[in-house]
Amino acid sequence: MAAELGRLTPRDRFLLDLLDQHRTFTTDQLVDLAFGSVGRARNRLNTLHDRDILDRFRHYQRPGSQAWRWTLGPVGAALIAAGRGETLPRPAAVRDATARLAMSPTLSHLLTVNGFFVALTAHARTYPGARLVRWWNEARCREACGNLVRPDGHGVWADNGRTVPFWVEADLGTETLSRVVGKLTGYAALPPRRAYPVLFWLPTTARETNLHTHLRQTGVPDGVTVATAATDHAATTGGPAGPVWRIVGHPDRVRLADLPSPTGGGASWDG
Repeated sequence: MAAELGRLTPRDRFLLDLLDQHRTFTTDQLVDLAFGSVGRARNRLNTLHDRDILDRFRHYQRPGSQAWRWTLGPVGAALIAAGRGETLPRPAAVRDATARLAMSPTLSHLLTVNGFFVALTAHARTYPGARLVRWWNEARCREACGNLVRPDGHGVWADNGRTVPFWVEADLGTETLSRVVGKLTGYAALPPRRAYPVLFWLPTTARETNLHTHLRQTGVPDGVTVATAATDHAATTGGPAGPVWRIVGHPDRVRLADLPSPTGGGASWDG
């Protein structure tokens, strides 16, 4: 492991930190996060895999092949632990964790959440005035929210002088709308310094329309701003940074940077 320290590039260390925080990404997601092309990404990722710094898995799929899902390998996990002064994990334990992740029923949900933030990062790479200032995983969100609510993620998006903190709820269409809407009660109980807009990232515009209909009937708790977007619509209109967000109670769609901010869009937000 000591020999690897002199071979890791700054980008390699960036990938290790990302995988430590967010567990897994597809090849295409890592291309958007850290590489300029698929070819360069595959060459470097395969090299890191051969050195046990990264691991990967994919499921059988016909036709074609499923994209690789990348995780920390035994050496990568040991490097992260060493950097924290923690006991180095056994290689077998790291492999077991990867196997459990590969078979987890929540894997698709995790990749959807990560994909949302990857899309924002990719947008910022091509728009100099935009930046994803903060990206928290579910575990970090739980630390901030206690037992009140369990967001899938949290971010702070900055775009040409406007700054918008937000919570993310990624929906795969597998839960009833009543259960989805029921999560808003927890957000209403958060302290004012955490009263960020709640973004529902939905799979289809049909699901989005049904959610708005349900919210018109049930109402939104006081003090909570809710906005929705659908991946099928966002795919053709600039992704989650673009004018895809529909605030509950308003007919028009706005950019992420134009959503209401508890700071009024300025640069001050709770860390």
